[in-house]
Amino acid sequence: MFETLKNAFKSKEIRVKIFFTLLLVLVYRIGCYIPVPTLDAQQISTVMQNAGDFLGVLSAITGGSMQNATLFALGILPFINAFIIMELLTLVIPALERMSKEGETGRSKLTQITRIVAIGLAVIQAIGIVVMLYNSNGIRPLFPYEEGSESAPVLSMALTIIILVGGSTMVMWLSERITEYGIGNGTSIIIFIGILATAGTSIAGAIKTATEEWTLVWNIIGYILVVVAILAFIVFMDGAERRIAVQYSKQVKGNKVYGGQSTYIPIRVNGSGVMPIIFASSLLMFPQMIIQLFFSDTPAAGWYARYMGTGTPVYYVLLALLILGFSYFYAQIQFNPDDVAKNLQQYGGYLPGIRPGKPTSDFLRKINNRITLFGAIFLMIISLIPTFIFLALDGQYSGGGQSSLGLANSFSATGLLIVVSVALELNKQLESQIMMKHYKGFLK
Repeated sequence: MFETLKNAFKSKEIRVKIFFTLLLVLVYRIGCYIPVPTLDAQQISTVMQNAGDFLGVLSAITGGSMQNATLFALGILPFINAFIIMELLTLVIPALERMSKEGETGRSKLTQITRIVAIGLAVIQAIGIVVMLYNSNGIRPLFPYEEGSESAPVLSMALTIIILVGGSTMVMWLSERITEYGIGNGTSIIIFIGILATAGTSIAGAIKTATEEWTLVWNIIGYILVVVAILAFIVFMDGAERRIAVQYSKQVKGNKVYGGQSTYIPIRVNGSGVMPIIFASSLLMFPQMIIQLFFSDTPAAGWYARYMGTGTPVYYVLLALLILGFSYFYAQIQFNPDDVAKNLQQYGGYLPGIRPGKPTSDFLRKINNRITLFGAIFLMIISLIPTFIFLALDGQYSGGGQSSLGLANSFSATGLLIVVSVALELNKQLESQIMMKHYKGFLK
């Protein structure tokens, strides 16, 4: 990867793209430190300690922006949710499916619809967060006549919603500019930077805690070893694939002979990436978010937190089952055996020992289902087992009290999976652009 970066900086065109990406990332990080005047950061930190997963995940993705009550508190999460919703709707609404197959024009229309949905979700999410913070005294009245008023500071709450939605829209715009003019996918890079920023802050806090309680140094060493092992495992599984041999028949057209070559169809073990974990976590987080926003003081909230909330056995079982289901669902989106079999037959290709047509599609479907099962098991292992290890390493009882490093949330295996996936994808894009540059130079 370092060799790839070295070669990338030798090309002026790629070097400009890299610096442009870094500039936009810097703008994003500056926005993560601009405070919202109507939000009380100290009170929000207290609320987040008791709010469960929703605000915690939001803060981790935004690099601590939510916890610090800054401009980009919502971050890119509304756009991610809008993208997921549009991807699911494309499968069930024929008009959207036709639009997705209309080339660049159709994709532009879908992108515009996704932006509108993202802004709508940002408004809903901002309203819910503002209501939650108001109930917890996290909203500070900005206007003089609202001080000491018995009614809700409506103008201050409305201003907060506008600022949060505007910040989320700006983050969406920055991600699109990175995708269009920079290196890599802008949304992935912003999530990547947010997770790294959160991890960096947590590491600094853990080192400070370890200086006060020296026995926690062994916990930090344990963290490092586990993280390195998980990274190695993720990199290994990211490159794992099943190669299905394909043979093309010879075709004589005029005086030339076409085909007759051998190739293969690569089916990745973890072809769906981290998406099944995101889908499953979002689905389990949704009812908890609704309860926290509107029914936090009811007996139902206590029952849900006790028996189905984060950390309960039911939660982990449901998470594993949803990851399995979404893995198969996402695999069907990415790899369609019927289309692959049809294209092979159209261009004179066949699988050795398998008849063209339906037998080929059935064979590919069976192989894909088996590969998807192993990929789902990998995602379940990554999302569950390291969590227990991190939680075990996070606390150390000493002298009758408890000292916590606070690294369990920052070093989630899901976050590591996202970081590794984005880093590998960024490296592949740099390599492809370097190769294209060499081809252009050769043609000239």
